[in-house]
Amino acid sequence: MPKTLAIVQARMSSSRLPGKVLLDISGQPMLVRVIERTRKAHTLDGILVATTVDPADDPIERMCIERGYLCYRGSLLDVLDRYYQAARTFGAEVIVRITGDCPIMDPDIIDMTVQVFFDGAASLASFAATRLPPPWRRTIPIGLDVEVVSFANLERAWKEADQPFHREHVMPFFYEGTPPDIQSAHTLEGRETWSVAYGASLRGFKVAVLNHDPDYGDLRWTVDTPDDLRLLREIFTHFSRENFSWQEILTLFERQPDLGKINSDVRHKDFRESER
Repeated sequence: MPKTLAIVQARMSSSRLPGKVLLDISGQPMLVRVIERTRKAHTLDGILVATTVDPADDPIERMCIERGYLCYRGSLLDVLDRYYQAARTFGAEVIVRITGDCPIMDPDIIDMTVQVFFDGAASLASFAATRLPPPWRRTIPIGLDVEVVSFANLERAWKEADQPFHREHVMPFFYEGTPPDIQSAHTLEGRETWSVAYGASLRGFKVAVLNHDPDYGDLRWTVDTPDDLRLLREIFTHFSRENFSWQEILTLFERQPDLGKINSDVRHKDFRESER
């Protein structure tokens, strides 16, 4: 099997919540929460943090060294280059993109997305994800986002991508302008609530997207603002163990619907908008 690495992008200079990736969530830095939950995925051969050469990100590297995490430091502004160089340095053949502001990343969803990529790599999919921008629908909460691509295709994007949002957001080069092909959708075997839809992008990439029924795409479980942080801290206080699943969080929300109101006014940025 190709060497599959999760690369977690993380930096301190967030515009809406500076230093967020090292803020405490129930006794651990948020980035540690992301890494420890991600590394439970069975389809990964390893995980590394891709941060920047900005001195402000020295604490991220120090934390990685202290905890034994692999760390690569690269461009602050060109995140696509940072991903490419990190993948090349550590010999990744398949890259799983994770962001450092998703502390309840679910390893089962990672495994499904990677499996969809491998199942379709020969004939159907050259890029797999848990969500795409409209006209596609997001059907799982923001904060469970996973994207999978081969190193060969990442290298093509690295060479050809010339738009600022391609370089900053890493993956739009693969899915930009991809209309969904409804006829191609099928249910995942043994996963009656999950289906996969396919589409062909502007640049000829075959894109696979996971969808869940019922649709929970209106929920926001990522951390960009103080309200987001407050919600995620609240979620963690309700569980006595670290490996709770996203379905258990859904059950918690059903019991305590006011939780969803904590960050309901936060607007999620479009993929073309800068994160700076």
